[in-house]
Amino acid sequence: MILERFLRRRRPEPEPVLVDDGTLTVVGSCFDPARADSAVVAELRAAGVAVETGPFVMRHVLTLPDDAAVAEAVRILAPDGWAVDVVDPTERPLRVRIARQQVLTGLEPARERTRMAGLAQRLGGDAAGYEVLARG
Repeated sequence: MILERFLRRRRPEPEPVLVDDGTLTVVGSCFDPARADSAVVAELRAAGVAVETGPFVMRHVLTLPDDAAVAEAVRILAPDGWAVDVVDPTERPLRVRIARQQVLTGLEPARERTRMAGLAQRLGGDAAGYEVLARG
């Protein structure tokens, strides 16, 4: 019991999960389909961003044709922790931001960009690109 209390006190507090709540800063982005995601990560490192220690939020920007497509995107992505936000519900096609905390390696942005492109295509839209956000 005493050992249990001692161990409980020494455990570090888990770092809170980052959310795209308007307080984060864009530290990198890629809106060119021909640009390598590993180059984005390399540029972040060159700019002094501590890529290995994170945490980061990847915010993908998609255009989707209507509210039904957005609802389907939410249904598909929400179980994996993605937040889906419509920028302006009055414009058509709808500009949608899809965000969650990610590990930032050369492979992870490529994997997620491919996933978002496939999702957008399946729902009749387009994946414009992504931004990497971090605490300022």
